[in-house]
Amino acid sequence: MKIGELARGTGTSVETIRYYEREGLLPATERTDGNYRIYGGAHADRLRFIRNCRSLDMTLEEIRVLLRFKDSPADDCGAVNELLDEHIGHVANRIRELRHLERHLKGLRDLCQESRDAGHCGILNELAHNVSSSSDATSGHVGGAHKSGGTQRRITRGVSRK
Repeated sequence: MKIGELARGTGTSVETIRYYEREGLLPATERTDGNYRIYGGAHADRLRFIRNCRSLDMTLEEIRVLLRFKDSPADDCGAVNELLDEHIGHVANRIRELRHLERHLKGLRDLCQESRDAGHCGILNELAHNVSSSSDATSGHVGGAHKSGGTQRRITRGVSRK
């Protein structure tokens, strides 16, 4: 199948498929005489696997590690368990951060109970004058961008690369 067929069949944009190819998550494809990429069922299966991992908010590096294990079915999967445990920890941390963010936003909302001129808006005034010391500009708002910890680096090194 051509890239458009693969895209439709997997619900993935053509640009995303090309990106995954550039990142090495999808293997190189054969090309027709007209230089069109030709994909098979294995590409569709691998792309579904990648998309399932992305739906769980896994990073591309985490997916690379999982794909290495998937490509080496005889290897011990203990490191896969470690990777998932670490990812669960990241998710739990993000949930705590989001709950803190929700409380902060509700507190801001409580500052302005009625409509008035913007010059006297409690929310705008608070945002202009007070920076929350507990908020971290590097955390939270970007999904799938958690920092990899030591376990992930050990897992990556522990897998044979083909």
